[in-house]
Amino acid sequence: METFGLGRAAAVAAILLIVSVSFFAFYWFFHSAPPDTIILTSGLEGSVFQANAEKYRKFLALKGVKLKILPSQGSRENLKRLSDPSFHVDIGFVQGGVTGGLKIDKLVSLGSISYEPLLVFYRGEKPIELLSGLAGKRLAVGPEGSGTRTLALTLLAGNGIEPSGGTILLDLEADEAAKALIEGRVDAVFLMGDSASVQNMRTLLLTEGIHLFDFTQADGYIRRINYLNKLELPKGSIDFGRDIPSHDINLIGPTVEIIARSDLHPALSDLLIEAAQEVHGSASLLRRRGEFPSPVEHEFPISSDAIRYYKSGKSFLYRYLPFWMASLVNRIIVVFVPMIVVLIPGLRSIPALFRWRIRLRIFRWYRALLALEQDLVAEMSPELRAELLSRLDHIEEAVNKMKMPASYAEQFYVLRGHIAFVRSRLTSSAQCKDAF
Repeated sequence: METFGLGRAAAVAAILLIVSVSFFAFYWFFHSAPPDTIILTSGLEGSVFQANAEKYRKFLALKGVKLKILPSQGSRENLKRLSDPSFHVDIGFVQGGVTGGLKIDKLVSLGSISYEPLLVFYRGEKPIELLSGLAGKRLAVGPEGSGTRTLALTLLAGNGIEPSGGTILLDLEADEAAKALIEGRVDAVFLMGDSASVQNMRTLLLTEGIHLFDFTQADGYIRRINYLNKLELPKGSIDFGRDIPSHDINLIGPTVEIIARSDLHPALSDLLIEAAQEVHGSASLLRRRGEFPSPVEHEFPISSDAIRYYKSGKSFLYRYLPFWMASLVNRIIVVFVPMIVVLIPGLRSIPALFRWRIRLRIFRWYRALLALEQDLVAEMSPELRAELLSRLDHIEEAVNKMKMPASYAEQFYVLRGHIAFVRSRLTSSAQCKDAF
């Protein structure tokens, strides 16, 4: 039986090749599709991190991607979730300086998205010039798992203030800490955007008797702690009429990065950076227009997909087509075009291999036939003639048992004709000898 001129084996081989390549292509086509849901670990309810996450959700929804937001205690907990393979999360907001003791080799950064200033509010009649002036006081340094607490403990330790000393360190959440400071139950609070709301910070700035700490040693801090940046809150920028603050205030703080697992889909990486440009690209009190997002490496390497995006922007398809359509067309190009490139030469090679195999089988018996004919001599003993006839019978029997496609019938019958020719020579030589 033949299929398109091929023998059964060749046809089966061709079918297996087509099925295998097609199965792999379809599997890869669906497997390589970007997920339609991203899970983001953000921050406390009402925090800046949470507010930004909601902005990302709205932007991604317009692109047909759902963003699921998981509240957390802040940067430290976000990083713990991302570094734990068993925790189902894709990305998170993480401020610099919270990596201590965590395994982060499988994490990458999509870029820095904002500065995260540390705001230290304190009560007192006189301004405190140095952070060491908070020694012996009641300090709210943020809850466990927050980046606020991690940075606060680092700065206090640098000023000789340890948890085991006379200073009382309280792990109050931002809302409770702000309320406690206003009511006089604590002497100072440390607040950052991963755990504090903008409203809390503004309330404290406008409350009489509460001061915002001016980091006059900001230059020294950023030299000693390399993930910190020096920031400035301009005079009157909070309230021009009441002149709040009454002078320029130096602040310090890390940058916040979008941290992702290294297996994040490239299309989602591009989409998230585009969302970051939309959310964080405008100017504010502490950043210039277009300053963020920025591919500046700190504790995490910038992903290769992010580097590509920052250098060349969105690819052609994603620039001119809706996200879902661009993803579909891109996968068709990536998967099915190579499939066709593989199948065409693969299918063309099968007939060639098949012909080579058939010719090899035919040539095998031609070699045997040539060797037999070379043994034909004018004077042969009856024993030699009987041996040659036996060999020829074996060749003819083997050839007759060959399964040969009809497309190779001509070569098959030519071989049989040559076998008959050699037999006629062998028998004629014997008849000649008998005649004499």
